[in-house]
Amino acid sequence: MKLVITGASGLIGSAIVREAEKNKIEVVKLVRRTPKEKNESQWDPNKGVIDLAVLENSTAIVHLSGAGVGDHRWTKKYKKEILNSRVNSTETLANAIVNLRTPPSVFVSGSAMGYYGDTADVAVDENAGLGEGFLSDVVFNWEYAAQRVRKNNIRVVHPRTGLVMSKRGGLLKKVLPLFRFGLGGRLGNGKQYWSYISLEDEVRAIFHLIDDVRLTGGVNLTNPNPVTNAEFTKALSSVVNKPAFFNVPGFALKIALGEFSVEALGSSRVLPSKLKASGFRFNQSDILSTLNSAITY
Repeated sequence: MKLVITGASGLIGSAIVREAEKNKIEVVKLVRRTPKEKNESQWDPNKGVIDLAVLENSTAIVHLSGAGVGDHRWTKKYKKEILNSRVNSTETLANAIVNLRTPPSVFVSGSAMGYYGDTADVAVDENAGLGEGFLSDVVFNWEYAAQRVRKNNIRVVHPRTGLVMSKRGGLLKKVLPLFRFGLGGRLGNGKQYWSYISLEDEVRAIFHLIDDVRLTGGVNLTNPNPVTNAEFTKALSSVVNKPAFFNVPGFALKIALGEFSVEALGSSRVLPSKLKASGFRFNQSDILSTLNSAITY
């Protein structure tokens, strides 16, 4: 098996590489800088530059690169970067794939649960339509950029990933120190739903998407038991054995985070119906097991 991956230095990508190498899977990492390792190949997604030879005879291409949604305030410039970093890179890969002599059997092109927008307390799955808001627009265009590949009868899967729980990065890396010092607390009123997944299950699910030929289109990679922010706060407080009395008011988040506060205070109750129907079994089935795994995996 040969796996080509973008975003290999990110939280999810690096975990996929570790798992692949552990299982003796050949890995080629597409990087924007000058390659430092034998299994790296340089590309420039903004200019459409990529070495077709390194993509030939690959079993799967997993595309995970993109500017971090929560890394900076959402200025007009950074919102453009969030969108373009995903669309341009996806178009570059799609254009390359359709010109291969021996293309991959599957293109796993990244996505996010932001597709559904704010769902309030309504549970949604892959049958739900596109939501409203900036991230919904980003995800729609992100997924659309991969559609050219479908015309060549190559299976395309979009992992609509939820909040990935890991001490190595993402949301948990930011809040874990606060909770360990007893400074944790809920955001806003705490009633907003958070759809999460452990890093371990995220990696397992992506390999499942590669292997299961029945899975196409958007597939939610979220735990089957989403929780409210208040429930998350209580669970993490229990895991680190520290109280969580603090509360960050909504208005304070809006001042600190700007437009991104809409996402922090928004509610996403997203269920993994297609993943479960395909026979996937979660190793972490609830928020407590997920958080316990997150601080060790």
